[in-house]
Amino acid sequence: MAGCLFLVGTPLGNLEDITLRALKTLKEVDLIAAEDTRHTRKLLSHYGITTPLTSYHRHNQETKGEVLLRLLLEGKQIALVTDAGMPGIADPGEALVRQAAEAGVEVAVVPGPSAVIAALAVSGLSTRRFLFEGFLPRKRGERKERLEDLAAEERTLVFYEAPHRLVETLEDMVEVFGGQRRVAVGRELTKKFETVLRSSLEGALDHFRREAPRGEVTLVVEGASPCRPAMVPREAALLVEALEKAGRPRREALAAVARFYGRPRREIYQVCLEGET
Repeated sequence: MAGCLFLVGTPLGNLEDITLRALKTLKEVDLIAAEDTRHTRKLLSHYGITTPLTSYHRHNQETKGEVLLRLLLEGKQIALVTDAGMPGIADPGEALVRQAAEAGVEVAVVPGPSAVIAALAVSGLSTRRFLFEGFLPRKRGERKERLEDLAAEERTLVFYEAPHRLVETLEDMVEVFGGQRRVAVGRELTKKFETVLRSSLEGALDHFRREAPRGEVTLVVEGASPCRPAMVPREAALLVEALEKAGRPRREALAAVARFYGRPRREIYQVCLEGET
């Protein structure tokens, strides 16, 4: 009989945030698969848990995933944990969950902290509808393209970002979304030096240009306003043409018109192409 893969939520930073069920599960399973064994070993040591530990991360997920799946099929009980929060959310865990489910192995969730939900809750922005984007692309061109696709999104947007890329990402957001969009920047959530900056995108950019960010960052960005003028294709194409004649590069002209109408940049680009034929 196959075993069970337990997805165990672990603290974001404060060790007291772990649940009683999570501790019980980590003690009783045959093996714990961790994204960073050094990090997880500190948590286990704190609670006197001696369950065997193995690594499972993006550099070994293909080979280690096969090993873990075989153990599960042999009847072993395995807990999957990430560095912080819920495994399977913007981390390699999703691949193992998919493998286990496809092989008919039971997958059980032991819920715990989530940086996405924690940041949303403390942001002061709308939490009724939101879109989690995870990490944006590292390359600037690809990142701006992704943001341009999200420019018209009315739901609250949630992103993870590395501290050394935060300023560049905010610069791109100001350019694509406009500087007045509201944002909440959560750093080191639940930890001793937790901070939440609630500001406009311009204000946040100015702040982090002066004070270099440290620690894990979660960005919660206000969605686009639904009050946008109706787009007439011919008018949109003429606006792009006018901006280009005024000296704006085509990419910037497309992005500006997309923001004005609250439509994806690709849609404006397609309108221009159709107008040229």
